[in-house]
Amino acid sequence: QLQLVESGGGLVQPGGSLRLSCRVSGHTWYYYAIGWFRQAPGKEREGVLCSSSSGGSTYYEDSVKGRFTISRNSAENSVYLQMNNLKPEDTAVYYCGTDLRADCSSTPYAVYWGQGAQVTVSS
Repeated sequence: QLQLVESGGGLVQPGGSLRLSCRVSGHTWYYYAIGWFRQAPGKEREGVLCSSSSGGSTYYEDSVKGRFTISRNSAENSVYLQMNNLKPEDTAVYYCGTDLRADCSSTPYAVYWGQGAQVTVSS
């Protein structure tokens, strides 16, 4: 059984930065790809980025390329989403999740989810 807990959300001005953390518990979590997803008000949840078990990155959302990066630290049992040059349209609840596969799926999907972290980009 895996548990995922997000932290690091908040209010930031346009152009600012935030780093979200996803702390993962479960002794085999590092075997799995971990993805970041987001859900804006009135919209469906969408995949943003994924980190494979080997540390490779897969972007699901073109609008974040060049601004968002994903990383993982096995010693800290965490996966991070670094978000730079934030825009109002990045406002959403951000979730980390996994579908228990080692590689990032071509279609973003998860069976285990965190509780979400609110990110609001506004002046």
